[in-house]
Amino acid sequence: MTHTHSRLLYTLLSCRASSVDKLNMCMTGKHQLSEPRPEGQLYQQCEPWKDNACCTANTTEEAHQDNSYLYNFNWNHCGIMSDRCKKHFIQDTCFYECSPHLGPWIQPADESWRKERILDVPLCLEDCESWYKDCQNDFTCKENWHKGWDWSTGTNRCPRDSQCSLWSEVFPTAQSMCEKIWSNSYKYTALSKDSGRCMQMWFTGPNPNQKVAEFYLSGAAETVTLATSLHLFALLMMLLALRTTC
Repeated sequence: MTHTHSRLLYTLLSCRASSVDKLNMCMTGKHQLSEPRPEGQLYQQCEPWKDNACCTANTTEEAHQDNSYLYNFNWNHCGIMSDRCKKHFIQDTCFYECSPHLGPWIQPADESWRKERILDVPLCLEDCESWYKDCQNDFTCKENWHKGWDWSTGTNRCPRDSQCSLWSEVFPTAQSMCEKIWSNSYKYTALSKDSGRCMQMWFTGPNPNQKVAEFYLSGAAETVTLATSLHLFALLMMLLALRTTC
C-alpha cells in the first residue's frame, strides 16, 4: 500500500470515528470536564447524570444557588423568581453543564467564556411546555438572556431602556421562550418523550438522550460508512490491479 493510499484510509476511518465520538463528548465550555466520566455525588436536580457526566459535584451544587460563581447570573432581576419557575432553570443548567450526549448540536462559539455552544437541540414537548407553564406568572425584562444585560455591578441587571413585564407578555408562547431565551440553543418540537427523537431535561434512571443523539447522528454515520465502504472497495481494486501488473 502506497503512502497516499494509507493517508486516504486513515482519513476515512478518522471521519467515521469522529462521528462515533460525538455520541459521548463534552463541550469546551467554562466549567465542563474535558471528557465524560462517572460522578457519584452530583447535587439534587443534577443527580440523574451521575453515571456519565461532563460536570463535577461542585458545579452542580453551585447550579442550585442564586448568583452562583458559575456565571454570576441573577435569576431575580425582576423580583424574586418563583420556586416553580426556578427549578426549570436549575434543570436547564444541569442539562447544559452535565450532558455528555449533545454532540450533534455542538457548534463553535467565539465568546470569552466558552469556545463551543449548543444550537437547535430538539427539546421534548413536555419539558418545554411545563417550563413555560411554571414561569408564565413570573416577570422578566428581556427575551434573550444571553446578551444585552447591564453587567456594571458584576451581575446581570436589566438594561436602562427595558422594563419588567409579565412573562407571558415577553414570551407569548412556550416556543418563543424555549427558542429565544438562550439564543436558539433549544428548538421547540411537538415530539413527546416516548418518541425517542427529542432530548429530555427531566428524566430518572438511565439517560435516554444517548439514543436520541444516536438517531440524529445515524444519517451522517451511514453516509460515512457507505463512503468508506466504496472508497475501500475502490482502493482494493486499485491494489489488485497494481498486483496484477507487477
